[in-house]
Amino acid sequence: MKASLRKAVRWLHPGLRVKRWLLLLTVGLAAVSLGAVLVFNLFVFELMEPLGGPQGATVVGACALAAGCLTVVLALQQIVRSVASALHPEAQSRLVDLMLEERRLEGGPKVVVIGGGTGLSTLLRGLKRYTTNLTAVATVADDGGSSGRLREDMGMPPPGDIRNCLVALADAEQLMTELFEYRFNGQAGSLSGHSFGNLLIAALTEITGDFEQAVRETSRVLAIRGRVLPPTADGVGLCARMSDGALVRGESSISAAGQQIDYVYLDPPDPRVVDEVPTAVQEANIIVVGPGSTFTSVIPNLLVPQVTEAIKRSSAVKVFVCNVMTQPGETTGFSASDHVKAIKRHTGELPFDYVLMNTAPIEESILARYREEGAQAVEADYAEVARMGLIPIPAELVSVSADGWVRHNPAELARKLMALLEDRAPARV
Repeated sequence: MKASLRKAVRWLHPGLRVKRWLLLLTVGLAAVSLGAVLVFNLFVFELMEPLGGPQGATVVGACALAAGCLTVVLALQQIVRSVASALHPEAQSRLVDLMLEERRLEGGPKVVVIGGGTGLSTLLRGLKRYTTNLTAVATVADDGGSSGRLREDMGMPPPGDIRNCLVALADAEQLMTELFEYRFNGQAGSLSGHSFGNLLIAALTEITGDFEQAVRETSRVLAIRGRVLPPTADGVGLCARMSDGALVRGESSISAAGQQIDYVYLDPPDPRVVDEVPTAVQEANIIVVGPGSTFTSVIPNLLVPQVTEAIKRSSAVKVFVCNVMTQPGETTGFSASDHVKAIKRHTGELPFDYVLMNTAPIEESILARYREEGAQAVEADYAEVARMGLIPIPAELVSVSADGWVRHNPAELARKLMALLEDRAPARV
């Protein structure tokens, strides 16, 4: 009782800017009470002869009731505004809009996205405009750059793809997101090449003793819309058998090999799944596989057995978002159906029902630039995809980035997925 009283009294602490509105609320409630008594309690009419008898008392009561209600509404509005403005800088001017937006996003569909690299973070930037019930499952097979160094030095899962997803879902100020993306230059000594976001996740992993908890704490710092999970918190390596039979270990080495990939696998082959991933998959309304590097970003997630099994059991709408361009060596000459076949070879039964592929034309000057790099546009071969028992969904999904490269358009891609969910979602009891 005393503890509750002390908490209540703290609302009167100087600086909270609520005391004046609490006082106004009290006055408003008193006016409402007086008005109700004057209007509805006929026994006091005799005491109101100076106001003109019962008729005068009713008029005064009605005025007091109206004024009291307006005062209560004003006081409550200002109390809420004072509290909200202390928690969100825009609440002072856009409180109602912010509340409506937050409620809309909270009521959005449950979406699980599985992939990695630039493709996954691009998709998340579009989806966060529709829902906060987002779960991004990002690969932890990277072993190059800053992520690879932290993995080797600290024995932790590589944080690079996780960091990219966190930044994509961030609702924090622009400066904070730029800070997470900041990479130390060559004059920073041993810090050279490291991303600040990677270092923060590494530090939190040391502090909490748990990589998953470190990701959760980083999510709070960035105030992300949704959550980001690794498929496994175990230290796994990605290995590949190339078309010439050579075995290559490490995601960066596989990408740099410049050869056609025959098959990829994890070492160890049966890592422990993060418990929240199968749960999120089971509860999802729509599951999106890709986009991202097929062999080194998308498939590694599906090689965690419980992840693929959970997807296959789910009754959600399941969509594969095919890449727009091929990748030299990794998917040279691949059509949309070739990407699907690669996934099927690693998972057996395909973990999706729809294939979303781009049909927007790409300027010849841009295609020429890609050809110089050994890449080309992915052919949208609908008929072959359909022969595999899947439903092809053609759409114009691309945009050109400021540096002249082709990317999925996040807004259009998210809009298409939400429309597909609305049209094709199974009835739920």
